[in-house]
Amino acid sequence: MLYQAYEFQRQLANPVRLWANALEQAYSSPYNPLSDTWFGKSVAAGAEIVARLTQNYGKPHFGLATTQIGNETVDVNEELLVRKPFCDLVHFHRDTARRDPKVLVVAPMSGHFATLLRGTVEALLPEHDVHITDWKDAREVPLTAGNFSLDDYIDYIMAFCRYLGPDVHVIAVCQPSVPVMAAAALMAEAKDPRQPRSLTLMGGPIDTRQSPTVPNDLAMRNSMMWFRQNVISTVPMGYPGAMRRVYPGFLQLTSFISMNLDRHVNAHMRQFEHLVKGDDDPADGHRAFYDEYLAVMDLSAEFYLQTIEVVFKEHLLPRGEWVSRDRKINPAAIETALMTVEGELDDISGLGQTKAAHALTPNIPGARHVHWEQPRVGHYGIFNGRKWREQIMPRVRTFIRENDVA
Repeated sequence: MLYQAYEFQRQLANPVRLWANALEQAYSSPYNPLSDTWFGKSVAAGAEIVARLTQNYGKPHFGLATTQIGNETVDVNEELLVRKPFCDLVHFHRDTARRDPKVLVVAPMSGHFATLLRGTVEALLPEHDVHITDWKDAREVPLTAGNFSLDDYIDYIMAFCRYLGPDVHVIAVCQPSVPVMAAAALMAEAKDPRQPRSLTLMGGPIDTRQSPTVPNDLAMRNSMMWFRQNVISTVPMGYPGAMRRVYPGFLQLTSFISMNLDRHVNAHMRQFEHLVKGDDDPADGHRAFYDEYLAVMDLSAEFYLQTIEVVFKEHLLPRGEWVSRDRKINPAAIETALMTVEGELDDISGLGQTKAAHALTPNIPGARHVHWEQPRVGHYGIFNGRKWREQIMPRVRTFIRENDVA
């Protein structure tokens, strides 16, 4: 009933959104004498905010049409390389003969689309051959495609690594740090010739017993039965994935917002002020951020529940007790270079959770262990924004280049 209640609420919001859109257009029209007054601008600004808050946001586009390589502007085209039921492997093809390290960015499957990493990809493009996992909204995947679990996630990563070849460097952002490490361990154990050349884990929950955060405490405080009964719902009719059991994206979004409610309220108050004053640049920035932030996707119930149990409740990876499809996950088998990145102010993956990967990989030579803790940055600042571009990405770039040898 949870999903049905949400759909009903969304339908109720449609008239409000239409009314707000009409009001915004009326009070911003140059033909309205009130449009240049404080009252008119205030009404138009408030109406726009109401309309955007009641809007249903679809999957955004990456929109990375060009990149700057030196002094040259180079065209970029998205290429679909591999299509799987729950994920596409996308290549950002640069129109250049330049050969740069091949990178697979593994996007999180945690409620937002892969486009949340637009800034990550944009900063990497000038000096890397970038690929990304474009996870699909579970409500758009028909039941005939079967289920998708954490075990499937691991298999997808291994399949993509094998497709891209032995010279690929893998960057896992947040949640995928765990299955990426598992995939690397399985490939190393099997002496797979196409295992990744390096691993970069950024803000990931390798060991959530270290500096537990609010989401970690939620997982430990509630039983698996509680999660099944309270956060899992069925996709209603009208979607391709009708009747699929999912963790709805709108619930994930609600939890994200509730963790930083004051910040979001203040952001919208500042947006109101920017709109009234006619400050276009910050207003456009606000729109762009929330167009992305409010676009959410559903996760398959199997994947979500297995992740809660394996990663956040049982801590099977750091305890050395994880078995995936009768395959023992042995991180100690990994010998490829490993870099971990954490943010000092990360309230989703606490300090030490990602760094714990180094203790699990004793067979990596010491010089190939790299850790960076970025001061004064939160979770999203690890992979987006100025500090990512100017301080974190250059270190990741150096790490990849130093290990871009067979």
